[in-house]
Amino acid sequence: MSKTALIVIDMINTYDHPDADLLLPSARKVVPVAAGLLDRARRAGEPVVYVNDNFGQWRSHHGELLAEALSGPHAGLVEPLVPDADSLFVVKARHSIFFETPLSYLLRQEGIDRLVLCGQVTEQCVLYSALDAHIRHFDVTVPRDAVAHIHADLADAALVMMERNMGAHVCDSGELWTT
Repeated sequence: MSKTALIVIDMINTYDHPDADLLLPSARKVVPVAAGLLDRARRAGEPVVYVNDNFGQWRSHHGELLAEALSGPHAGLVEPLVPDADSLFVVKARHSIFFETPLSYLLRQEGIDRLVLCGQVTEQCVLYSALDAHIRHFDVTVPRDAVAHIHADLADAALVMMERNMGAHVCDSGELWTT
C-alpha cells in the first residue's frame, strides 16, 4: 500500500533575498492554501516533512531558522505554517530537497513512496525537487495552488514539465486529503 508524505519546501523564510519582492505576492496567495493542506494532511495522519534552506547559516538548526523567520517582517507568512511536534525537518543548502540531504533515506525508512510537494519556488526548488523525486522512483503530486513562484510564466512551464516529463500529478490542493 502506498504511503504519502506532504513535503513543505522553503516556507520557513525571512524573505530577505534578492527575489523576495517578486516572490511575496505569490507567497501571500499560497500560504493559506498550504496551511489548509497541512491541516488536512495532519488530520489524515500523513507525515509532514519540512525541507528548508539553511540561509547559508551552517550552524543553524530548524529551531533557529524558525525563530529568525518568525522575528522578521514577514512572520505572518510563516506563522500559519509552523511545524508541529510531529513534523520532520530536513535542512538543505541547494535547490533540490534531495541534494546532499538525508531525505531519501528518511522517506524510505518511513515507507513513503508518494510525495505531495508544496512551497516555493515553483520554477526552482519545486521543479528540481520533483525531478530528483522522479529519478528516485517516488510518485509526485504538485498542487498548483500550493506552490509560490517568482515568475508566473516560468512557473506555468515548470508545472507542465513536471507533469509531462516526470509523470507528476498536477492538481488543485482541494483534491487532496478530502473527507
